[in-house]
Amino acid sequence: MHFIDLAVQQQRIRTQIEQNIAKVLDHGQYVMGPEIGELEKKLADFIGVDFAVAVASGTDALVMPLMALGVKPGDAVFTTTFTFIATAEAVQLLGATPVLVDIDPESFNIDPEKLAAAITRTRKGKKLTPRGIIPVDLFGQPADYDKINAIARANNLFVLEDAAQSFGASQRGTKAGALASLAATSFFPAKPLGCYGDGGMIFCCDSGFHEQLLSIRIHGQGVDKYTNVRLGLNGRMDTLQAAILLAKFELFAEEIRLRQQVAERYHHLLEDTVTVPRVRNGNVSSWAQYSVLHPRRDEMIGRLKSRNIPYAIYYPIPLHRQKVFSHLGYRSGDFPVAERIAGQIFSLPMHPYLEAGQQEMVCSAIKSG
Repeated sequence: MHFIDLAVQQQRIRTQIEQNIAKVLDHGQYVMGPEIGELEKKLADFIGVDFAVAVASGTDALVMPLMALGVKPGDAVFTTTFTFIATAEAVQLLGATPVLVDIDPESFNIDPEKLAAAITRTRKGKKLTPRGIIPVDLFGQPADYDKINAIARANNLFVLEDAAQSFGASQRGTKAGALASLAATSFFPAKPLGCYGDGGMIFCCDSGFHEQLLSIRIHGQGVDKYTNVRLGLNGRMDTLQAAILLAKFELFAEEIRLRQQVAERYHHLLEDTVTVPRVRNGNVSSWAQYSVLHPRRDEMIGRLKSRNIPYAIYYPIPLHRQKVFSHLGYRSGDFPVAERIAGQIFSLPMHPYLEAGQQEMVCSAIKSG
């Protein structure tokens, strides 16, 4: 049994993947080949936005919009403490300050009430200028964008949706990636839609902003690559990765449906044993991970280990306790919900092709005590 089984998916589309790769080998445009534009158009249409910009990684997909927005030292950007480092790292790379916020105990996403309080505290402190919010759609479930966007409007802040784990999810019919004016996603192989290396995408509806992103993606170029109008970076997606994603995207809608079935089976089998994840009304999760809670996590994990069943822990150390962010001055106890969740959470095998019998094995192991 695999935690995420990419081989089963590949068996279904191996011929198409090979054909797409062969096309790239034939035309030889390994950088910014025609597959890049084709992928951008397909994913923008799928999300329901005007523009998509393919980039080299999910981290670039976060850094580049912040560059276009002019985020700089002295700015405060608010985000969750319970996520992968890339979200806050993107802020700090530009010299700005990530202001961390505790999470909702059910969705594990940023708590809007605590977000509003953090913005108020920061304004009163007068050391930093609030500039924006980066909510994270953790484990595939969108954050509460009705409340977050309202808070942003009231405080004149941008919202950059970190949809690295939620591509394919939705909130009241709107796709993740279109829940804020800007969004970033990742195509790391383990994501719901993943390539065979690193890749990412930025989504927006503003043509001027789109033009800035295109420039930043290629070293801040102007009319050609030897005319530079701003600082940028090498943020291009490889054409081969776009070709692979085009093949995988053909299965994507079906795989999102299959993920719902896998999650429902887990719910049914485990709801009396562990705290299972709850999806908020109006949300559809892409189930990037299936993460449960138990106060005796080590015991539960030991049962899985005894039967050679894979598992993962996302995230054992919240960002406010990471050494790289020690200068922010946070201490243990500052974010009690995130700290409690970090001590109890563990994730089970999750992918569209997980069979009912395999799930029964997983759940039997957890219940074996």
